[in-house]
Amino acid sequence: MAKKNTKKGKANSGNPVVATNRRARHDYNILETWECGIVLVGTEVKSMRDGKASLVDAFATVDDGEIWLRGLHVPEYSHGSWTNHAPRRSRKLLLHRREIDSIMGKVHDGNKTLVPMSLYFKDGRLKVELALASGKQDYDKRQDIKRRTEEREVTRELGRRVKGITS
Repeated sequence: MAKKNTKKGKANSGNPVVATNRRARHDYNILETWECGIVLVGTEVKSMRDGKASLVDAFATVDDGEIWLRGLHVPEYSHGSWTNHAPRRSRKLLLHRREIDSIMGKVHDGNKTLVPMSLYFKDGRLKVELALASGKQDYDKRQDIKRRTEEREVTRELGRRVKGITS
C-alpha cells in the first residue's frame, strides 16, 4: 500500500517538504544541485516532522573536508524536555567523498557559494537539496522580473485570442 504524504507540500518526487528557500532562486544563479543527508538529533527530527524549520539565513561551508549547514533554524520541540537541541547549531551534511571533493574544487574556484534549496523527507530520512550558486546583480534580477512579466502578458493575450475576446 502506498504511503500518503500529508505534510505542507510535496517535492518533485512526491516527498513531503519541510521547508523551501524561495528567495535563493531570486538572489542566485543555480549552477548545480546535490541531494544530501543531514546529521540531526532526536528532537530536531520531531520538530521537522511537525513542519517547523526555516532556511532564510541558511548557507553551507566547507571546513576540513566536511560540509556543514549553518544558520538553519529548527525551533525547539514543543514536547521536549532538557534534551532539546540548540535551534541554530551547525549541522553536518552527508555526501560521498568524491562529491565533497568536487564541491570543494568548485567553491574554491571563486565567486560561488553553497545554498540549501529545500528540506524534505525521503524514505523516512531528512534530505537537503544543496545548490552551487553564483550571486546575481541587481540588473540581472530586474531583467528576470521583466522577462517573467512579458511571458505572462503573452500567455494572457494568447488565451484571449483563443477565447475570441478582443480588447
